[in-house]
This record gives sequence, structure tokens and C-alpha cells, in this order.
Amino acid sequence: MTQPSDLFPRIFLSPPHLSGSEADFVAEALATNWVAPGGPHVAAFEREFAARIGIRHAVAVSSGTAALHLALRVLNLQPGDEVYCPTLTFIASVGPVIYERATPVLIDSAHATWNLDPELLAEELQRSSCRGRLPRAIIAVDLYGQCADYEPIRQLCAQYQVPLIEDAAEALGATYHNQAAGTFGWANIFSFNGNKIITTSGGGMLATNDDRLAAAALKLSQQAREPVPHYEHREVGYNYRLSNVLAGIGRAQLAVLDQRVTEKQRNFAYYQSVLGDQPGLALMPEADYGKSNRWLTCLQVEPELFGATCAEIRQQLETHNIESRPVWKPMHLQPVFANCRIIGGRVAEEIFARGLCLPSGTNLSQSDLARITEAILSTPRKSFSS
Repeated sequence: MTQPSDLFPRIFLSPPHLSGSEADFVAEALATNWVAPGGPHVAAFEREFAARIGIRHAVAVSSGTAALHLALRVLNLQPGDEVYCPTLTFIASVGPVIYERATPVLIDSAHATWNLDPELLAEELQRSSCRGRLPRAIIAVDLYGQCADYEPIRQLCAQYQVPLIEDAAEALGATYHNQAAGTFGWANIFSFNGNKIITTSGGGMLATNDDRLAAAALKLSQQAREPVPHYEHREVGYNYRLSNVLAGIGRAQLAVLDQRVTEKQRNFAYYQSVLGDQPGLALMPEADYGKSNRWLTCLQVEPELFGATCAEIRQQLETHNIESRPVWKPMHLQPVFANCRIIGGRVAEEIFARGLCLPSGTNLSQSDLARITEAILSTPRKSFSS
């Protein structure tokens, strides 16, 4: 018997979308034999990226995780030090805290933004101050392309003199009060993984206005080699520098960033127009303080009203050869972080229980979007009434 997957090509969640000029940059790297970490494309990518978001320094590295690790490494964390992190995020926002032997403290989201709740943060900072144990850093994540609410968060960081790290891995091209995402922290983190709005295949960027942080991160990313003719090392570094070949891909991708943001937002608008009025279905809200890049369009499902769970919708999409995924499972529900302190948690748990990420590729056609929404609306329904 013929299956739907035999009739239709697979629609992926967020595949890479090349501009067409990547091959020119890669060919130049190959022709000049600059294929190792560092090189002219790396330097140019850093300059162009910093200019694009409006920040002083950008250090190109092998992943967003590496960029976050470097920022935390520069803080010289010690065992027992705490770092506040949102619980609703991908593990890469929290894992580097463990690399540095510090302790994550997980904080819930605000309903209106899905991001770090400034009120819970304020309460916990006050309690920590009274205990004489403030965190060594606060990591705020711009979830699914929407900035956290940085005005109150930055005020709290200034009040308690705690460094802010902005994890903008998912938010390149988004804005907060017309200021670019990834410019609000002491350190700002970006990812160019294959599913991000622009990609270098694998790569990341640490962006900052702090001259010392930029210099330290650059040194650490190159095995912490001292500037002498022989190989001299006074501290242990990492092999985190981005390759010249991948930086060339990044330069081509960066040139079409505005177009990619428009295409992501177009996807969201289509989903909103078809699904937004369906009982029991709602899309991730957009905060009134900024503009999301809509990296992934996320659906919230109330089974009691729609007649099916988000898991059942995901399974229905799969039968039509369409990839979708649950939203991030909160970190406080992950076995590896079971012993971490959690502040709140119910909001993140609810978003996870009801959340589904829909296909959001920038090369989706109107017929693709129609196929996706038709599959969602064809999900078998049942009554959830008692």
C-alpha cells in the first residue's frame, strides 16, 4: 500500500538555505589554501558580523556552545559558584556552566514571552543578596528568536553588579526596542548550526563591546598561545577557532540575513492566518517590546478545545512526511540537572506539555505551508470532556 511519505518529499523543521554565493567564498579559500582555522574570511566575517549587529568585537568560533564556554571561562568560575539560567532552553545554554564546575540555578519563564521571568529573577537576586551569595553571571536566552525583556534584566544586573550573558543563538536578526539581538550582554552568543537562520555548517560567534573579553576569548580559542615565536602556554586554552572555509560560507549567509528574517516571519504569518482562529490552537506570542525573527514557529495546543494533543499532531504530521518537534524540555526536568535549584517551573512545564515546533524553513513554498496546515487540521479529534 502506498504511504503518504512515498508521494510527498519530506519537509524538514529548519534546513539550511544557501544563498548561491557560498561556493565563491569557499572556492577562494581553497584556491588560496586557507583551509585551517583562522584566515582572511574569518577576519572579514568577524568585521562584517560586528558591523551588522552594531557591536565592537566579534570572535568567530566552532560553535555557539564554544562561545558561551569561553565567556564563562573568562569569568574564572570556581566550584560552588552559581550561574542563573532559564530553565526553558536547549541544554547548550546550561552545559558550559557545568564545564566550568559551577552550579546552574534554573529560573522559570514569563507567560507573555516564554523567556526568563524578570520578576522571578529580581526575587531570587534579592534573596541571594541577603544570603551574601550572588551569582557569578546571569544567562538570558532569546528563545525561538524572541529577545528576553532586557530593560529590567539589565537594570537588575547593574544593581547587583552581575555580568549578563545574552544567548542569542536563535535570535540573529531579531530586535528589542529597535536594537539588535545579541548586543545587550557583557558577552553575547550566536550559533550558526545548520538549523539556524544563517549557517556556517557548524560555528558560532562571541560578540562583545568589552575589549578585554574579546582579547581573552580570542586567545583562549587558539589554545591560549602566548605571542612569542615558540609555543608558550601560561594557561590551558581550547581549539575553538572557526575555519576559514566555514567563515566563507558565513559571509555569504550574512549577506542574505534580512531576506531570511522576512521569510521566517512570512511562515509565521501564514500559520497565524490559517491556525490562529482554530479553537485550542495558539502561536507563540510576540512581546510588544521587539520583533522576533521567528526562527521557529511554535504552536501551543489545548487538547480540551482542539480535540487532539500536540503529540498526536506531531504523529499526524509524521504520517505526511513532515518533521515537527516538541518545544525544549525544561532543564529542571532533565535527569542531568535533577539536583539543580529551580525557581518556579510551572510556566515552562506547561509550555513544554502543550508546545510543538512547526516546520519553519526559509525555503518553504506556499504549497508546503498549505500541506503542513492541512495535515494539522486533519488530525483525528476526540472529546476530552470528563
